[in-house]
Amino acid sequence: MINVTLRQLRYFDALARHGHFGRAAEACAISQPALSMQIREMEQAVGGVLIERNARQVALTAFGEELLHRVRDILRSVDELGDFARASRDKLAGRLRVGMIPTIAPYLLPKVIETLARLHPELDIHVRETLTPKLIKEVAEGRLDTAIVALPVSEPSLTEVALFSENFLLVRPGEAAGTPVPSAEMLREMRLLLLEEGHCFRDQALSFCNMQSSPPREVLDASSLSTLVQMVGAGIGVTLIPEMAVGVETRSAPVTLSRFKNPQPSRTIGMVWRKTSPLAAQLQQISEVVALAAEELRAPKGGAKDAAKRAGRRKVA
Repeated sequence: MINVTLRQLRYFDALARHGHFGRAAEACAISQPALSMQIREMEQAVGGVLIERNARQVALTAFGEELLHRVRDILRSVDELGDFARASRDKLAGRLRVGMIPTIAPYLLPKVIETLARLHPELDIHVRETLTPKLIKEVAEGRLDTAIVALPVSEPSLTEVALFSENFLLVRPGEAAGTPVPSAEMLREMRLLLLEEGHCFRDQALSFCNMQSSPPREVLDASSLSTLVQMVGAGIGVTLIPEMAVGVETRSAPVTLSRFKNPQPSRTIGMVWRKTSPLAAQLQQISEVVALAAEELRAPKGGAKDAAKRAGRRKVA
């Protein structure tokens, strides 16, 4: 019988994900020497070398790669035991691991946390903010219970539940206020500022402008919506932002906001989780709470027009 502990399996999984002893040790909240010792003990227990070690990073051996798949299956099953136990309770409680994409988290997350804490105070919420492909992978692997992303994700193993839809607004320098709103075709000839590669919002903006197959004349990339809006305020170009971001991102930038003619560019925000998750019924309840939080956030007292007025700029066209 191989004597491997669950803790060692988690340490091995963390090391495989981070590819570095120091970062893996930090993620596991232990010292690097302690992590190294646990991995060596695991290697002795399974009778094979799992890690190729060098000064800068670690790589899995062929044996380690093969074992990793089984280790993650075991860890996922153990986590689902905990999920099964939680699912048997009458109320929502315990750890909830939620992922959000960066173009949603800063605006929706505070309201979601506030609402969940009020309605389900026994939930222990852990949030991960990263790009859609990573979130989908982590949900599928059981490292996240659910993720809030732009739909569709078209992953057969996941359940998708739409929460709400929102339009995109055009952000231009303040001096453009009152001028005609350019069409999608006209945007192709302008200096368009977009999020860097990997953000689904970038792809959605390019799709609206029909730029997927033929790149625009000039595109500048940024890592956040905040940077995009500030660049527009400095007169560098124009950009698109989702409506929920308007109140936060346009407060301190001399920009003007405009709506496109119908059909307006938009996106659908939703929650995803594994179809096999024991927490499926609870996650459905949580999706309703998130939709309620989003509705409160997007109530008339917020909105693009009022946000623009509060920021002391011209109203949305």
